[in-house]
Amino acid sequence: MASIRPHRDRWRAFVEVGARKESRVFPTQREAKSWAAAREVELRQERDADPGEIRTVRQMLERYKAEVSVRKRGERAEALRIDVFLRDSGLADRKLSEVDTPDLGKWRDARLQVATAATVQRDINWLRNAWNVARTEWHWTTSKPFEGLRMPGDNPPRTRRIAPQEVRRLCRHLSYRSGVAPASKAQEVALAFLVALRSGMRAGEILSLGRATLDLQRRVARIAQHKTAHLTGRPREVPLTRAAARLLRPVAERERCFSLTPASLDALFRKARDKLLIQDLHFHDTRGEALTRLSRRVDVLTLSKISGHKDLRVLRDHYYRETAEQIAARL
Repeated sequence: MASIRPHRDRWRAFVEVGARKESRVFPTQREAKSWAAAREVELRQERDADPGEIRTVRQMLERYKAEVSVRKRGERAEALRIDVFLRDSGLADRKLSEVDTPDLGKWRDARLQVATAATVQRDINWLRNAWNVARTEWHWTTSKPFEGLRMPGDNPPRTRRIAPQEVRRLCRHLSYRSGVAPASKAQEVALAFLVALRSGMRAGEILSLGRATLDLQRRVARIAQHKTAHLTGRPREVPLTRAAARLLRPVAERERCFSLTPASLDALFRKARDKLLIQDLHFHDTRGEALTRLSRRVDVLTLSKISGHKDLRVLRDHYYRETAEQIAARL
């Protein structure tokens, strides 16, 4: 419904269609009537159209990044993934209603040419979630293009073990001294590496430790921001081995045991590894090595309590790394 009213020495046009209300001021009554008539038609078309024909994928993802991603622990990583999608997918400026399953299949296959299957799986997961939020919460679209989309296969699980001589070489190269608080970032990298090998904690969990979260009397580390915190809503308590507690004792009274960020830890570790010509070693391999060693000392349920895994298949397939030959030697 449109109406025209005098406004000082001009004319104001009002348009109302459903819950949408708009108004503009024009110098003449004719211009006001013309705009009101045209705008009323546009608003009626928008009201009656599929909401997915109004907004683009770019608008959806920019709002998702601003309102949803910012509340996630992995905000920065997801924001970077969204930026890559908007830049490279070729779908960013398409209307939401125009994107269908074959389009996403082509994007998935192109992405697999430059990224691993696990990376593409993560991309599909956040993009599907963004689409679901836009459909169910914002009512921006009614389409479900992810129904029927095949997920890429999993990467083969890593089997890399860490040899004692590799540990010694890395610690020597990083100038680590046992029982002495680190005086440099390189020494902090070595200490974090050793703690990971003795505890099975992730790098981010180790770097979050401080006097408020460490109880060396009970040998327990309290991790508030862990990988599944958004699901459980509770901190994770990690039982520490005597070796892990002994390593942490020189820094246990610091407000934060480590001054490193995850990015600087990763960069310094990779630099040391490459300089020593150690092949195919990731910092996260310490988790698999630690849990494999601990599996000889505790039962599988206790091991899952230490690692924080609720799905024992993940623990078995990705972190238990003994070979058949090693198992046979113990039988």
